[in-house]
Order: sequence, then C-alpha cells, then structure tokens
Amino acid sequence: MSSSNPRTPILIVEDEASIRAMLRFALERAGYACVEAATAAEARLRLAESTPALALVDWMLPDRSGLDLVREWKEDECHAALPVILVTARGEEADKLRGFECGADDYVTKPFSPRELLARIRAVLRRGQAQAPPPVLELDGLRLDTAAHRVSAGGQRLEMGPTEFRLLHFFLTHQDRVYSRAQLLDHVWGRNVYVEERTVDVHIRRLRKALAPSGHDRLVQTVRGAGYRFSSDG
Repeated sequence: MSSSNPRTPILIVEDEASIRAMLRFALERAGYACVEAATAAEARLRLAESTPALALVDWMLPDRSGLDLVREWKEDECHAALPVILVTARGEEADKLRGFECGADDYVTKPFSPRELLARIRAVLRRGQAQAPPPVLELDGLRLDTAAHRVSAGGQRLEMGPTEFRLLHFFLTHQDRVYSRAQLLDHVWGRNVYVEERTVDVHIRRLRKALAPSGHDRLVQTVRGAGYRFSSDG
C-alpha cells in the first residue's frame, strides 16, 4: 500500500501529452490525484478552481515560460506557499540556478526515472508540511477545517458553497485588513477568471447568510468606498 495520501492533488503543467500521461500514470500508481494543464493559462484556471499540494511545471510552455509562471505564483501571496518542482530538459548549472531563483522548490532534469521524481515530490511535500499554516482556522468560536472542508460554530456545522468557503478561508488568513472587490477577485477567484466586481457582493451576501445562524456574519464588515474587512473588532 502506498504511504502517500490518495487524495493529495498534484498539478501537472506540461504541454506534451505523452509526458503528461507518463507523469499521471506514475503519480496515480503512487496514490496521488492529478490535475493537468497544457499551458500556463490553463494552469492558472486549474489553480483558481482548487489548490493542489504541489505543482510540476515544465520550463518550456507554448504560451509563456514556466519560469515566469512560477515567479508569478511566488509573488502572489495566495499561491506563494505552493511547492513547485520544475521539470525540464535544461540541465546546465546556470539553468538550475535560474529555476531556484524564480522560486522553484526543486528541479528535475529530463530524462528522469519515476522513482526519482516521486522521491523528490515526497521530500518537497515533507518540507512544506513543516511550514504549512494550521489546518484549522478559528476566530471567536468560528472554526474552518481545511482538511475536512467544513465550517462550524458551537459544534454546529454551517453550510456554504465552495466559493463562500474559499472566501472565508481567505478572510480568516487575512484578518483586519480592507480588501477591495478587485483584490478579492484576484485572490479568491484568480487573476485569469473574468467576472464582474458585483459578483463579489453576491458571494459576500451568501457568506453572511451562511454565517448568520451563529452570529458570525458580523465579522464580515463593509468599509464604504473601499471594500470589505474581516475582523472581530467592530
């Protein structure tokens, strides 16, 4: 039996279908779940939909450099903690240094054996777990369990949709600061998802409604002319 968590998702960003298939086969055989993207633009969409435990990123992508994509993620506070392993045919020392300088956590040179790749993935995930934020976030009796994907208060479960869950997770990890609608769209929906700013208002109302039974809707505060803040201070 594999020692890895069968639900641990890995994002594969690789434009060559044959290599993606090989990576998927090796990862799924080891017990991981796989999400695939053939371009940088598609990778952004996948990341906006859900957060993987780790990303494998090819250096040479058809629409932009994998290095640029990794650098973009590492400069975004929402994705900066995402572990990334660069997968590339470039094996020169200077190339490896560029990879690490852009924020990659490890670097695998093609061709490589599946055993080597899996060992590197496990090592990077172990390092990430040591630095990971707490799986349970709490404020004034409100409790968000990221592993169970559950929100509760006073022992009672609060029901909410996936977007409201992501919005609440963002607020709990970014308390007491005002965020504009545009900033919330970037952080919660993703920069490559094109929706109107009024969409934020709709989901704020839904989040407040979901939190209302326990009285925690008061934590979601409207700052007139600026945006929204999540705080226990009135």
